Amino acid sequence: MPISMYQASVPVLVRGLTCLQAILGKAEAHAAEKQIDPSVFIGARLFPDMLPLVRQVYIVTDTAKGCAARLAGVEPPKYDDVEVTFEDLQTRIQKTIDYLKEFNAAQIDGSEERAVTLKMRTGPVEFTGLSYLLQFALPNFYFHVTTTYDILRHNGVELGKLDYLGGR
Repeated sequence: MPISMYQASVPVLVRGLTCLQAILGKAEAHAAEKQIDPSVFIGARLFPDMLPLVRQVYIVTDTAKGCAARLAGVEPPKYDDVEVTFEDLQTRIQKTIDYLKEFNAAQIDGSEERAVTLKMRTGPVEFTGLSYLLQFALPNFYFHVTTTYDILRHNGVELGKLDYLGGR
């Protein structure tokens, strides 16, 4: 049986967001234990020309909600990007998970050939649903989840591979 577009998107994104919630939870606990101002982690970067952790989380959630919406042929909701604490970021991630759970297979399956157009700074980029999912949305999602993990790990938060992969 072939895998469906729904199976390859919504549950995968929900799982990644759930792991990200746990990773941020560990970071918040680490900050409290070590008496580090949490804003140190929220604003941390891997390198000066890279985006800070807070923007990584914004992009992860924007990518996830945008992916499901575009595959379903609906406009994704807009978030204001005002979250600045761990609690705020957790709320944003949960809001995204809740949004993703509103979709069902009937809305997304069969979207392999649906036209998806992204408005980028350099101009519009055209995809089919399948190429958008596999060549843009999922790689972008995981890039920013990984970067969030790496920022926290680099700053001393005790994280391991299973935190990133999640429990079974």
